Amino acid sequence: MEQQETTLRVGEKEITLIATAHVSKISALQVKEALATIQPDSVCVELDQDRYESMMNPKQWEQTDILQVIRQKKTGFLLANIILSSYQKKIAQKMEISAGAEMRQGIEYAHQSGAELVLADRRIQTTFSRIWRRQSFWQKCRLLASLLFSLVDDEEITEEDLEQLKQRDMLEAALKEVGDSFPNVAEVLIHERDQYLAASIVAARGPKIVAILGAAHVPGVSRIIEQGKWGDKKELESLPPKSPWGKILGWGIPLLIVLLIVATFASSTAAGWDQIQSWILWNGSLSALGTLLAGGHPLSMLTAFVAAPFTSLNPLLAAGWFAGLTEASVRKPKVRDFKNLAEDVSSLGGLWKNQVTRILLVVILANLFCTMGTVISGTDIIRTFLETVL
Repeated sequence: MEQQETTLRVGEKEITLIATAHVSKISALQVKEALATIQPDSVCVELDQDRYESMMNPKQWEQTDILQVIRQKKTGFLLANIILSSYQKKIAQKMEISAGAEMRQGIEYAHQSGAELVLADRRIQTTFSRIWRRQSFWQKCRLLASLLFSLVDDEEITEEDLEQLKQRDMLEAALKEVGDSFPNVAEVLIHERDQYLAASIVAARGPKIVAILGAAHVPGVSRIIEQGKWGDKKELESLPPKSPWGKILGWGIPLLIVLLIVATFASSTAAGWDQIQSWILWNGSLSALGTLLAGGHPLSMLTAFVAAPFTSLNPLLAAGWFAGLTEASVRKPKVRDFKNLAEDVSSLGGLWKNQVTRILLVVILANLFCTMGTVISGTDIIRTFLETVL
């Protein structure tokens, strides 16, 4: 059995990096043998606290409060987690192994031997948030579309694909199509996490340290440790500041719309009412249409219609949040919806059948179509203003 180990020295510490494929039986056996041979003082695993708890408690999904997810604006994060979970399960079933078996070997060894268990990876939510902040508005729209298409990708996984997984990070593999279209995604998914992992590993206690990593990370982590240039974890955990243009446009466009309507009213009351009607109908109707396309309840569609004209004038609010909260209240997800998530999202029909993903779709599509309504109605309001006032 070929060993995938890299041994490094940092002062008095001997660090062994074990390259694994996250869904490989051989990798799990290699980890078990290496730990028994080395008997490390610390075991570092490529997990964060959230993924660790999910691995230790597979039924954690069943306790998810979908209303709280929407209120905390974590809809996209939950959707990304579902994508990753579904992808891992799909590949693990192909290889007839439990996803993350090699990480479990490390966790079990630490628990049984008394070695320190180090959750060395950065939180997924931070990683996705840093990716999101780097995208422009239209890139975000494309990114959401790519994520939704990747959910229902029915392409058969070949043996060649499985072999390539040994050289790729699971997050990168799950979002491979996304990464091709968004080059800066790889920077956050791989390179930043290499720095974070290296910093966590070097800080682990004891003279003997074993780190269990996806094969894609080992070259980068090894190079960083050898050069002594591991990342500043606090900086890598921080979120890049939002562009001031986002806030300027977020408040500036609604203010401009209001000023144009007021100015039009001063010249023609009828034209002003036409502008208001256009704003309400375009924003409300398209947001309701997005809710309908997501399979939302009629009450959710009504909520989207009523909320959209107002939320479009306030960048701190979104019609999809109100529509999603209504959908989650009227059609509360059942335990079986959470149990069947990974299986349901592997097909187009399942994406709409499962109440959890349907709620997420309501939030996303209601917001997306509301934005389209704002653009169309805003253009119409400008046209009416020019025809009436000038």
